[in-house]
Amino acid sequence: MDWTLLLIQMLNGLQLGVLLFLLASGLTLVFGIMDFVNLAHGSFYMVGAFVCASLTFFTGNFLIGVILAIPVVALVGVITEKIVVQQLYARDHLDHVLATFGLILCFDTLVHMIWGAQGIAVPLPKWLDGQVELFGGIVFPTFRLLIIGTGLTIAFGLYYLVNHTRLGMLIRAGASNRTMVSALGVDIQLLFSLVFALGAVLAGLAGMLISPITEASIGMGNEIIITAFVVIIVGGIGSMKGAFIAAMIIGLIDTLGRSFLDDMFKVFMSAPAAETSAPAVSAMLIYILMAAILAVRPQGLFPPKVR
Repeated sequence: MDWTLLLIQMLNGLQLGVLLFLLASGLTLVFGIMDFVNLAHGSFYMVGAFVCASLTFFTGNFLIGVILAIPVVALVGVITEKIVVQQLYARDHLDHVLATFGLILCFDTLVHMIWGAQGIAVPLPKWLDGQVELFGGIVFPTFRLLIIGTGLTIAFGLYYLVNHTRLGMLIRAGASNRTMVSALGVDIQLLFSLVFALGAVLAGLAGMLISPITEASIGMGNEIIITAFVVIIVGGIGSMKGAFIAAMIIGLIDTLGRSFLDDMFKVFMSAPAAETSAPAVSAMLIYILMAAILAVRPQGLFPPKVR
């Protein structure tokens, strides 16, 4: 086995994992704490990518574009929560699914109207558009390392926010018993608005970070949101720790499966059959993992503690 290639693919899997965590952490906050099923969470991922692309071309600097795009995505999240989501908290999950599916169509249409049907390639500054040599002579793209570092930093920041701040205490209390929190004088609607905006920003940031690698395109969040749901189900709904660990596992499984499964299949089947079947099986691996975990541990790997 080419160990250099394996390590590079593991780093690619780690990069995918941190992007999935950014998406899944926001989904965990909204779904696990507010008990709101938001299928349109991936739309904030798309909006973040397009807003960042426009601001990058306007300012001429990708990092400035990201910094300016974050409050814009937060504002979009607040407006969405106030106009649509706030009316649905008392409804059941089927209403959540139907309403947020409609939001997906609305966001896709609005993006089409504002930016057009074509995707937007986001340029990187020269100091990020290169490669660095790591241990053992491994060469890895600089920007992908930045994504990994950013994701890990945000993971630590979310852990500190949820577990060691007053806002985190209120979030955890609201998840356990929102009626009691409201009775103690906490503005639960304001708290929910802040949580929803934070979730939108995390999803938008993931879209901003991936856009230079792929591009900002209509519907880009509709596929990855399915994987984000798999992450929170595997990790445990409402668990930030579970979302992080599950995102890393799924990122590695997906990346390594796509890279090496065909070589493994060639051991016991013909090359044409392996090249045909491996992509299909690799695409199913994360769902097979989810099914296996649900069969053994229905609450997920790290369910939140009952307080």
